[in-house]
Amino acid sequence: MKVFTDPRAWRALALGISMLCANAAYAADYPTRPIRYVVAFAPGGINDIMARIVGQKLNESWGQPVIVDNRPGAGGNLAAEMVAKATADGYTFMNISTAHTISQTLYSRLGYKLERDLTPVVVLGSAPLIMVVNPKLPVKNLAELGAWAKKNRLIYASGGVGVISHLSMEMFKLAAGFDATHVPYKGVGPAVPDLLSGQAHVMINAVPELFPHARGGRLRIIGVLTEKRHPFMPEVPTFIEQGHKEFVMGNWTGIVAPTGMPKAVANKLSAEITRIIRSPEISKRLVEMGVEPMGGTPEEFGKLIHVEVERFGKAVKASGAKAD
Repeated sequence: MKVFTDPRAWRALALGISMLCANAAYAADYPTRPIRYVVAFAPGGINDIMARIVGQKLNESWGQPVIVDNRPGAGGNLAAEMVAKATADGYTFMNISTAHTISQTLYSRLGYKLERDLTPVVVLGSAPLIMVVNPKLPVKNLAELGAWAKKNRLIYASGGVGVISHLSMEMFKLAAGFDATHVPYKGVGPAVPDLLSGQAHVMINAVPELFPHARGGRLRIIGVLTEKRHPFMPEVPTFIEQGHKEFVMGNWTGIVAPTGMPKAVANKLSAEITRIIRSPEISKRLVEMGVEPMGGTPEEFGKLIHVEVERFGKAVKASGAKAD
């Protein structure tokens, strides 16, 4: 057993114990005032939907208002920069998505670093991606889309520069050998009306945001970016079946907070949100929307973020996509 003889070591040990006790006491009382829950995209997308579900349930659990604050712009990076600079006390946190891991390579200049300036709390859920087209476009599969795009001006919509709907389409253009005009919006919600009206022709995005319009016949699904066909749409072939084996992607969302947030608070938030996400009521609701409920520990979410930053970093470099 190691014996401390240096008074400085004893002081450091005492300080560490004191801080642990203070953090535990702080977490026990948390929250004592309203919470600001930032969403990096406009209302109507999966990040916004998840935030409002979780925020309502946290309010019911803890009796404190959870104020959802939509701050769209720059592919989610404006909100991330703002939250990274917020006080790390547990009263400001935000949703991030796959877009934020893409941004780390796509943008040459960012005012924050995801793994340095934001701390993971919990992953909420994940949804597969689908490609949809306006039904007036005379294409029913990926090959027909590529052929049409080589003879006509194809316009594709995205939820913003640097998000998964942007990068996935850029990667597909490269793989299929055609060009297209990119029109970015401040989230999927604002993009959908132009897709429905025909001002934009095609979009890749998550099931919850696009499937309801396809089910109503206002959009046509021509491919799903999963390993196997999706149970919501068993008649739709995967990208793999249509000759694009590298296209297996989903869009996850999770909560991060400013670096320096007390670990005990992060653990308390993570545990409560995981309970909410995995509860029969919310789990059923999410599955019906096309979202796989997840949850877990801050450490598990941190590992996912690290893997995705590396994965999409390679994809961005291979695609040649840039954003500044």
